[in-house]
Amino acid sequence: MDLFDHAMQESMKTEAPLAARMRPRTLDEYIGQEHVVGPGKLLRRAIEADRMFSSIILWGPPGTGKTTLAQIIANQTRSHFETLSAVMSGKAELRKVIDDALERRRLYQKKTILFVDEVHRWNKAQQDALLPHVENGTVTLIGATTENPYFEVIGALVSRSRVFQLRPLQEEDVRRILERALTDPERGYGQRKIHMDEDALQHLIRVAGGDARNALNALELAVESTPPETDGVIHITLEVAQESIQRRAVLYDKDGDAHYDTISAFIKSVRGSDPDAALYWLAKMLYAGEDPRFILRRLLILAGEDIGLGDPLGLVVASAAAQAFDYVGMPEGIYPIVEATLYLATAPKSNSAGAYFKAFQLIEAEGQTEVPQHLQDANRDAHALGHGKGYQYPHEHPDHFLPQQYLPRGLLGTYFYRPSNQGYEAEVADRLARWREAQRKALGLERSETLPELSEDQIKEIKAKHKAGG
Repeated sequence: MDLFDHAMQESMKTEAPLAARMRPRTLDEYIGQEHVVGPGKLLRRAIEADRMFSSIILWGPPGTGKTTLAQIIANQTRSHFETLSAVMSGKAELRKVIDDALERRRLYQKKTILFVDEVHRWNKAQQDALLPHVENGTVTLIGATTENPYFEVIGALVSRSRVFQLRPLQEEDVRRILERALTDPERGYGQRKIHMDEDALQHLIRVAGGDARNALNALELAVESTPPETDGVIHITLEVAQESIQRRAVLYDKDGDAHYDTISAFIKSVRGSDPDAALYWLAKMLYAGEDPRFILRRLLILAGEDIGLGDPLGLVVASAAAQAFDYVGMPEGIYPIVEATLYLATAPKSNSAGAYFKAFQLIEAEGQTEVPQHLQDANRDAHALGHGKGYQYPHEHPDHFLPQQYLPRGLLGTYFYRPSNQGYEAEVADRLARWREAQRKALGLERSETLPELSEDQIKEIKAKHKAGG
């Protein structure tokens, strides 16, 4: 390194953003994630002993310390440490790292640790290119990702790594980080006269959302943009803090875990008849820029799956809301979405439409049976083959009902549908009980069986078959 390179690096240390300057250099400086690097934890023992037992993947939201942990490992390990950004690097850069690692191992018997930031951004072919070198030990991988690695990283790479999930920092952790930045004389503001009101500090802590980088960036903006008072003190008030971090950065990537977790919380709140929770999760999604049509599609599904005949108008309301939104758009389109949300959350619930999956499962297990002759289409072969012979038209009978056979003979007395006692369906239950009893007497049935409810996993499996066309 020549004199000019050294001068540039020293200048960058002092001119770098506060978040970069305050990045912990040792495990003792590292704040938060006690479940991963607390005293006695597996990863901490491995780092302190410089024994990276296997490749690891650090998974967590932004600002939770993934890159910092990687740099701490780099500071403490005797292995050679290489860094690649999956955003900026591809196969060519990876190939050079691998070639250098092989040469280093051959000449100096020195291991190589490769840190890949945002590893989920590499496509399958790029991840496949890394796999054999992780597998044979040419490099030990440290991957960092904000996305669920079980979905975004190839399974073979995940299976050869230990996954550590990092969580948003606790408010007390963020407070310690900000207080350290205010008092550190070398890397922070310890040499400057700064007075920060407690309510201003608390505001930064609260709206940072567990993201240390977000909190430090806001603190830096507050300090650097506030002129000193006559006594030389920089006074950070609540008003200054609010200007420095104007709104909470909602964790919501429309292709990531937060997206699926939030819509899941929304649907479960509506299903659980909690309109207040439903409104909260709805507001979070719309605030974060979720497509309202995605929300409406999920409400349409819920109206059929979870409201059903408990309140048949649920599907009508959800359909009307979807159509109204297409006419109106945002922001006024919020009203039909909210109306549908509140209606479905407060409606009587029934999942009896799931009876369909019992019939599907039975057909899959036993095969399809022949349609009884009297139910066959009489418009084609009635004269030659007797199709439709014996069928009686219910509207020609009292109450527009007569008990006749509709299932194949071997399935008579098998009941898939079990009505609930909720809302409108309670009326259906009374009516259906009378019809079924009349049918059993007319057909001389000595037994009947209501098939048991299917588990959620069984229903998911059947839905997957429908999706796949199988």
